[in-house]
Amino acid sequence: MQRLLAEISAHHFPNPPATPDQLAAFEARVGWELDEELRAFYLHCDGAALFQPFPDTNYHLLPLDQIRRARVAMRPGDDDRFGPASWFTLVDLQDSDYVILDVAHPVNGRYPLLDAYHETFPEGVRPIAASFGDFLEKALTSADTHFWLNG
Repeated sequence: MQRLLAEISAHHFPNPPATPDQLAAFEARVGWELDEELRAFYLHCDGAALFQPFPDTNYHLLPLDQIRRARVAMRPGDDDRFGPASWFTLVDLQDSDYVILDVAHPVNGRYPLLDAYHETFPEGVRPIAASFGDFLEKALTSADTHFWLNG
């Protein structure tokens, strides 16, 4: 993660770091704990824009205070008809689509990331990265494209 975080600082648009108190308040608000990779990211920067500054970025890694249940961000209510309560927004793709975390199904202590396309949400959600570090590695080498759509 340190190499990826250094690249964000050197070549992208990071926000100032979150404090440990902000992380604790976030975890209390959402009811789950950040995994090791997400904790490292948020202590390094509380969100970031990759490749282009906000609002022109294709990858807006959300600050802690903007992370919320995906069904609330993408549908009209906080109701199981609109997706599981365990899916949370992480990356705003700036076109009403998101990359989301599945906090109910960690693998090796890390949360998988899913593509949440607004037109097919929640039925069309699909995995795109095994962890935040995996996602970040692919995003940083994507030349500002949505890597999971290429190929």
